[in-house]
Amino acid sequence: MAVMTEAAQRVTAEDAAALVRSGDWLDYGAVLAQPDAFDQALAERVGELRNVNIRGCLSLRPRAVLEADPEREHFNFFNWHLSGYDRKQCDAGRQNPIPCNLGEIPDYYRRFLDPPEIMVIKTCPVDANGYFNLSAANLWHNAVAERAKIVIVETDPALPYVHGIDNGLHISQVDYVIEGGGQPVPELPHAAPTDADHAVARLIATEIEDGACLQIGIGAMPNAVCSLLLESGVRNLGIHTEMLTDGIIDLYNAGVATGSAKSSHPGKIVCSFGLGSKSLYDAIADNPDISCQPVEMTNLPHLIMQNDRLTTINNTTQMDLQGQAASESSGHRHISGSGGQLQFVRAGYASNGGKSFICMSSTYERAGVRRSRIVLDLTPGNVVTAPRSDTMFVVTEYGLVNLKGKSIPERAKAMIALAHPDFREDLERDARTNGLIPRSFA
Repeated sequence: MAVMTEAAQRVTAEDAAALVRSGDWLDYGAVLAQPDAFDQALAERVGELRNVNIRGCLSLRPRAVLEADPEREHFNFFNWHLSGYDRKQCDAGRQNPIPCNLGEIPDYYRRFLDPPEIMVIKTCPVDANGYFNLSAANLWHNAVAERAKIVIVETDPALPYVHGIDNGLHISQVDYVIEGGGQPVPELPHAAPTDADHAVARLIATEIEDGACLQIGIGAMPNAVCSLLLESGVRNLGIHTEMLTDGIIDLYNAGVATGSAKSSHPGKIVCSFGLGSKSLYDAIADNPDISCQPVEMTNLPHLIMQNDRLTTINNTTQMDLQGQAASESSGHRHISGSGGQLQFVRAGYASNGGKSFICMSSTYERAGVRRSRIVLDLTPGNVVTAPRSDTMFVVTEYGLVNLKGKSIPERAKAMIALAHPDFREDLERDARTNGLIPRSFA
């Protein structure tokens, strides 16, 4: 283990939290990197502080600063992408979503955001080369460390050591070290796939050929695609994704995802963060086949598209008849974030032989009432994640259609055919009444 220098002083979580002053901007990092011991110590100072601003992303445990300040009189929390916990906090007015393309966030810190007073993130303990490995959470953490006035790491020996590019902070970049840990690494529960998920997965799986390079989004539907690919006989798949999931690891463990045909980083599973079960963390620990990279390397379209036959698979929650995908809000209520969806949609189309899929079940239920996800007009307030001009393949359990090059009447007809049969007649009538499908159009 490297010897601590004056640039990396060991402190308690309480001593580190004592550095925070009213009005400061803090950065908690994202996903597995969010601190716990520091967060608890800062929450204990709730009565002493005012207007402390914290940026975070995808909280996997309750944030102590929010639990200690339910009326938001002391801490303001800003979030790049909401988890289930974050969504509830946002509903209660305790979090502030930040619109973004995830791959652009490092640039935001370098060009547009004032340097945070303090960055504090969770890392692996320092290694023999003097690096605090970022584990399965590379993302934009190096860009924040470049700008922060004070850099604090909270070490956790339970985090898997993950290989990659710039996947660590050198001891010379770090001011204070908190020795933390003691809790299991947070896991993402598996959502059981529905019949609709399986039907969509079957349609997408038939479009994936040997040697394709996959990006898989979060959720039961994309993971169902991975399960079907295990049985399909497809071989030598590559992986270039934002989030590393259990479904991808299943493909790797089965020898299906070899990366041998990749144009960029051949033989490597490229990701910017990983989130899943203990099996995922065990599979990636000290595994040289995994390359965890900064998000500007995994998500910027001009880099992603260098992989031939890139196939991107992402969920949405609502689409209109012209092909706009609303994937991050329900009206004015924020439920997640843009993430990297639009960047991967564009990269999938731009890749040589590439494909981009936006998938969804045709219906959902609310208060016991079944509703169509395909609508004439998006719910008022809904945020458009993928514009109609970017949408390529759309998939529901009722079929698959490519919207590229289609006119508005052709799009409307194609989208209606993907809707649940119970809603098609009303959708067609509304489309004709509102001029999307002219009377002369068959």
